[in-house]
Amino acid sequence: MAKRRSESRATQLESSSVKSVRGRPAAPESAPGSEPTAAGEQRKPEPGLYLVATPIGNARDITLRALDVLAGVDRIACEDTRVTGKLLSIHGIGTPLMPYHDHNADAVRPRIIKALKSGESVALVSDAGTPLVSDPGHKLVAAAVAEGLPVTALPGASAVLTALQLAALPTDRFLFAGFPPNKAAARRRMLSELATAPATLVFLESPRRLADSLADMAAVLGDRPAAVGRELTKRFEEVRRDALPALAAHYAQAGPPKGEVTVCVGPPGDEGRAPADDATVDALLAEALATARVRDAAADVAARTGRPRKDVYARALALKDGKA
Repeated sequence: MAKRRSESRATQLESSSVKSVRGRPAAPESAPGSEPTAAGEQRKPEPGLYLVATPIGNARDITLRALDVLAGVDRIACEDTRVTGKLLSIHGIGTPLMPYHDHNADAVRPRIIKALKSGESVALVSDAGTPLVSDPGHKLVAAAVAEGLPVTALPGASAVLTALQLAALPTDRFLFAGFPPNKAAARRRMLSELATAPATLVFLESPRRLADSLADMAAVLGDRPAAVGRELTKRFEEVRRDALPALAAHYAQAGPPKGEVTVCVGPPGDEGRAPADDATVDALLAEALATARVRDAAADVAARTGRPRKDVYARALALKDGKA
């Protein structure tokens, strides 16, 4: 549904030796769309929109209820029909698919709402993980709610929660920040805004930008414990735990890892970081002003040094005007 995909980008489904859902015993608890009427006969879900979580890697990581709903709805709205088609094929499901993603959402959304208003049941899935996490599916949900149409969520796999469980970091408070910006200056501004959040931070990141992102995290957030999870739930799952500077150094030397990446960063410690002195700020500003506007240079240096942005901006203006 989004250019960045949901939770992690397009996924490779594994463990595909799963038989069809049809004909298996009824689920022990009843919920919309989950009660077979007789052996081998699937009850059609009630009309409405169903938000169905799908595996982030291992094809067996899908709930029995999700399989019931996907098999019984009138149609499935998905990011990529090839990805969802492979999952459905593994489980012997032949429900019609319709693409719903960033590029066609404005045109397709009214069609889905019309189908729901006519009494159809529609499932919304992403390529991987839980719909609406880092994708624009919320616009469809908002439209359905505005029309008074029923919306049901079916929980399941999530790269965010899986990484958080494996990170060995505090879980009582966490903040999911999605994908950091591509450009370094914007990325550092974002990290600066999050620096004082009293929570474990969770990011999704592209493998090719991982080393640069970790370096910026180390510069802005300091020597915090962190964990990089890749290929979560897949055959070559790996979780590397270390301080941010050490992780940045590792991936700078090793190069981009293979597979999808989720980064968890521990909350700020009591020790904090001493703000940089004036001489360091001036040197960094002089370098940044050579290629950036005053505002962008000041934001970048403020994020890197821990100094208040307002003060750094005033210093940058003075340097630019030759009054420093």
